[in-house]
Amino acid sequence: MKSHMKCFAALFAALLLLVPVAASAQGPATADDTARVLAGLSPAAGSPLETFTKEASWQSHAKYFDKAWAQLDERQLTKIRTWSTKNVPARKPVLFYMFSGPDFLYADAFFHGASTYVLSGLEPVGQVPDLAPLSPKALGHELRGLQNSLNSVLSFSFFITKKMKTELRDGRLTGTLPILYTFLARSGKTIRETTLVSLNPDGTVTPLAGEIAKGSSPGAKILFSSNGGPEQTLYYFNTDLSDGGIKTSGFLTFCKGLGQGDSFVKSASYLMHSDNFSLVRSFLVENTATLVQDDSGVPLRFLDEKDWRLAPYGRYVQPLGIFPKAYQPKMRDLFAKGRAQPLDFGIGYRWRPNESNLLLAIRSGELKADAAH
Repeated sequence: MKSHMKCFAALFAALLLLVPVAASAQGPATADDTARVLAGLSPAAGSPLETFTKEASWQSHAKYFDKAWAQLDERQLTKIRTWSTKNVPARKPVLFYMFSGPDFLYADAFFHGASTYVLSGLEPVGQVPDLAPLSPKALGHELRGLQNSLNSVLSFSFFITKKMKTELRDGRLTGTLPILYTFLARSGKTIRETTLVSLNPDGTVTPLAGEIAKGSSPGAKILFSSNGGPEQTLYYFNTDLSDGGIKTSGFLTFCKGLGQGDSFVKSASYLMHSDNFSLVRSFLVENTATLVQDDSGVPLRFLDEKDWRLAPYGRYVQPLGIFPKAYQPKMRDLFAKGRAQPLDFGIGYRWRPNESNLLLAIRSGELKADAAH
């Protein structure tokens, strides 16, 4: 009997030793699993994060996002994809989205399938999200913070920059990366790899090791794919796009190295209406094949109709009162010619559908190439 007890004890001890080995065999959570949990979607079976999905706080979060995304998709995203497919010609492989913050959601809706997306703004990058150290209670707190950060973009289509900069520095999950992860996951993307990077003054991008060097800008590089398709790249840079900041950041040098691309601008605080943002404005005018923007983007006076085909959509109305000098008589005239086609979704600061406007500007050379093709 004693020998049997000794054997049982030895077997039990051996099994206990095997438990941590089995758990570690799962390895760390993947970036894609992390993104899915943040987005209220189940991670891959057997993921070390799967246990979080059994928590009431996560299940409540998942229901919140399921409902919010279904409403957003019906109200805007499906209509935007339909509009883009119909009106935007053959795409360039690169999309520039200046003043975007972490808004991959609308970049993907308007320009689905780009091989490289370049986003930029003043919002901090933060650290690569790691959920494993969080307790269920702590995760619930972080998920509520994520919902707060996304509330304005889900409701009105734009981020409130000052509010975002504060919110993205609170809590354990900081910066734009949790939001980018959420948008990627909810847009049906699979994240392959995430790297924190440094944008150097000479325009090169290198993996970030230690503290960011003086004169460099922090950023992130995310490799992802859509429905098993080819690898795509998303860059986000925390960089000052004013003339004073952009002269030394290397950002435009980096962008020029990617070649001519398409560009998207919305809810950009009318910054390019000011001479303090002339360099980024000139970059877009000189390096864009197809530009889609609301009236807060490049002022119409910089888009010569000899060089661009201009197609207005929606309705141009007086900009919000907080932008008193942003009204453009030339835009009023363009929309008043009877050329403006209807827009069945809201976008930008005037987010109600009957108040929203878009301008589709296609470089003349691109029209000839597209016709020849």
